[in-house]
Amino acid sequence: MKSYQQNFFSGSVRKTSFLRLFRNRFLSGLCIALSLLTLVPLFSIVILVIRNGLPLLNLNLFTQLPPAPGLDGGGFGNAILGTLVMVGISLLLSVPLGVLSAIYINEYAPVSAMASAVRFVAKLLTGIPSIICGVFAFAAVVMTSHHFSAIAGGVALAILILPIILLTTEQALLGVSAAHREASFGVGATPFQTIWRIVLPDAMPAIMTGIMLAVSRAAGETAPVLFTALFSQNWIRSVLEPTASLSVLIYNFASLPYAYHIKLAWSASLVLVTLVTLTNILAQVIFSPKHR
Repeated sequence: MKSYQQNFFSGSVRKTSFLRLFRNRFLSGLCIALSLLTLVPLFSIVILVIRNGLPLLNLNLFTQLPPAPGLDGGGFGNAILGTLVMVGISLLLSVPLGVLSAIYINEYAPVSAMASAVRFVAKLLTGIPSIICGVFAFAAVVMTSHHFSAIAGGVALAILILPIILLTTEQALLGVSAAHREASFGVGATPFQTIWRIVLPDAMPAIMTGIMLAVSRAAGETAPVLFTALFSQNWIRSVLEPTASLSVLIYNFASLPYAYHIKLAWSASLVLVTLVTLTNILAQVIFSPKHR
């Protein structure tokens, strides 16, 4: 008579208690419900911004200057341009420094005292309030040059986003398989060639994601720009003069007792959210692995 050996796939073992099934489904459903609950504030903010900012949205908002208090019409084209200029300056200052620092502490000296110190300072800077970065840039740039400027605003934003870029770039480099580096060294490549041709291309999508997160943070900050670039009702003519920005415009207009200016603040909020969202989507599309 042929003996039958019971295993994992036999009927008796497949039987699972009702209590275990109920607990598994209950906890799975609870996790899904809580995940959906976290989306409620996000969708509430988006719906509120769209509902209040869309009615006033037209081409004039992008091509005209802000109106004087109490008057209707105009737009915030100078604030959009000023935001782009200051965010661009901050990226020019922070991206090379952050990426190169991450490459050094991850590829050349991962366990050195210098690497530990850089990581500690970067993590410490991520918890510093943004207004402190604005005060530092005010003391270092504005008081030295004796005037508010777009450069001072860019410096403040660069200080703010530098630790984000550094830490996200380091995590992106850590995500590259060590086998890729070993294979590159095995065919005679130098460390620089390995980093430039193997490690960076593989980590580029994650690096760009971190940079886009930094752009989102920089574009929406008010305090650092308010301390350094101030505001202007005119088009930007030089990076050495006070410059308008969307965040400061929203802050100023939302506190005015004029209905049209409050509507402009909502429209500026919608434009700011849209610019940040489109930038993130574009970066994901361009730097996704299937497009490399």
